[in-house]
Amino acid sequence: MSSKRIERDSLGEVPVPSNAYYGAQTQRAVDNFPISGRTFPRRFIRSLGIVKKSCCLANEELDLLDVARAEWIAAAAQEVIDGQLDDQFPIDVFQTGSGTSSNMNANEVISNRAIDLMGGELGSKDPVHPNDHVNMGQSSNDVIPTAIHVAGATAIQEDLLPALAHLHGALRAKAEAFDSIVKSGRTHLMDATPIRLGQEFSGYAAQIEKSIVRAESARDALLELALGGTAVGTGINRPLDFPKRAIAHIRAETGLDFEEAANHFEAQGARDGVVEAHGQLKTIAASLMKIANDIRWLSSGPRTGFAEIRLPEIQPGSSIMPGKVNPVLCEAVTMVCAQVMGNDVAVNVGGASGNFELNVFLPVMAINLLDSIQLLAGASTAFTDKCVAGIEANEARCLETVERNLAICTSLAPVIGYDEAATLSKIAFKENKSIREVALERGSLDAEELDKLLDFRAMTEPM
Repeated sequence: MSSKRIERDSLGEVPVPSNAYYGAQTQRAVDNFPISGRTFPRRFIRSLGIVKKSCCLANEELDLLDVARAEWIAAAAQEVIDGQLDDQFPIDVFQTGSGTSSNMNANEVISNRAIDLMGGELGSKDPVHPNDHVNMGQSSNDVIPTAIHVAGATAIQEDLLPALAHLHGALRAKAEAFDSIVKSGRTHLMDATPIRLGQEFSGYAAQIEKSIVRAESARDALLELALGGTAVGTGINRPLDFPKRAIAHIRAETGLDFEEAANHFEAQGARDGVVEAHGQLKTIAASLMKIANDIRWLSSGPRTGFAEIRLPEIQPGSSIMPGKVNPVLCEAVTMVCAQVMGNDVAVNVGGASGNFELNVFLPVMAINLLDSIQLLAGASTAFTDKCVAGIEANEARCLETVERNLAICTSLAPVIGYDEAATLSKIAFKENKSIREVALERGSLDAEELDKLLDFRAMTEPM
């Protein structure tokens, strides 16, 4: 049985593992919220460390923290940033709605680690107190919203945007490579006038290009920080210049243009920025789902489906049907998109759950925001590397579908009229013939005129 030390808070004594850097309030939260077994991800813990280090440096600049304490608090916070103390953040994400438990978790870990670095006794709160020193000028009510924004914005910048750029490049390359290949268009899942396979892929590339803009917008929606509002937005117990100085350090640490919230009451009572950001992520998910589903359908077969493209064969597809290969990356991407859309519901409910001066759904909004960013980034990268980059066109199949396509009669309509063109289509379908064959049989047009009008490439562009 591991040894314990006794820590104390305003409610009394709490046994804590003797070697833990966290303290009484963290242990109470661990005991009180044995709900999901899910703790905050690395991104969020890193952001908490960034916020605490930045606040420490601001307090030192304002002569509120002496150099010695500030040095060790900053060093301990840096270890949190670097991931060296992740095992010291054991609290379930389903906890107090303000995230107070996690803010105090950070305060206790940084306090005790600083004491340890200074050669002191864990749990003594001397010479570094978790509230008086580490949490100086702060409240959970502005720290946790700030950490959410920092975590979300940096995750978008560092993970999602590069992944989307990678996918965009691959789709654009396929659009260029497939530009000369004409195939059947489809509307309502039915045959439509011809389109070039490259044009089809250019639409997918454009969707991801727009997704990049949306991801940048999502990032920018998170750049206003609540830090400085303290308990209810009034800024009680912090110096006037504190948020300005602390946020300057956050900017330096992250390279992003964070700024103090224009209105601290909005920044703490609401989480509209997170709702807006996640709305953009949901739109990106919708784009990815459309692209993945289209690619899945275009590759269906290999003999009895559309089979207009071939996907890389990356794993066997059946435990009973030998040789079967499935579009597994497309399926994985669509499941990710469904999860992101579900996450959006939780974020929307959370955003609507601000009560007066504080939103009380902060942890669940944080995990869903970060989960969606991670899922979209990971899915985009895997989809690019394992699927899109290796797509090949089945040119013979594409040409075959165009020649048999009844909708090519559309190019004849300006010459022979809509009604005659429709008659050709109906006869061709009934007799299982091509439009070309029926038009020649009926004498609607001669062979030379038909060859000119049934130029499939010409059909893919304006007259």
